[in-house]
Amino acid sequence: MNRHVISLLVDNHAGVLTRVSSLFGRRGFNIDSLTVSATNDPATSRITIVVHVDDDAELQQIILQTANLQESQQVFALDIPHSLLRELLLIKVCADVTNRTELKEIASIYKAKIIDLSPTSMVFELTGEPEKIDAFLSMLADYKIMEMCRTGITALERGNRHDHIQQQQA
Repeated sequence: MNRHVISLLVDNHAGVLTRVSSLFGRRGFNIDSLTVSATNDPATSRITIVVHVDDDAELQQIILQTANLQESQQVFALDIPHSLLRELLLIKVCADVTNRTELKEIASIYKAKIIDLSPTSMVFELTGEPEKIDAFLSMLADYKIMEMCRTGITALERGNRHDHIQQQQA
């Protein structure tokens, strides 16, 4: 199964997220990651969904069915090599005088910020591509993780605006 990132521009109304996510569930597609955010237009929200599908026909089925929702303005698959994908990780790790230096070195390599420090723990913040987050988490696997929160992927295509958006505004 291949990973695909679908970007939706939708009306900013109550219940839109429920309608979109239930459509995926009814069709038997599992959502791996889902983020919702404001856009530069207060009437529009962006939903970024990551799914794994077997083939392009399934991907097109998802796009067409999602585009048929009344609240959908634009629905398109992002070209991952030509897109910027980012996630945010907050992670609290047990830390004391014996391992604090090691943890700081790992954080430095990955450019993670230490956003909280107590006598018994450290909280790191890391933003980056999903693979960078995964690699950082693997480096912390030998430490006791107390809590963790990881956002889903949010993404935009590089360079000029997406063709669909240009057509809509023209």
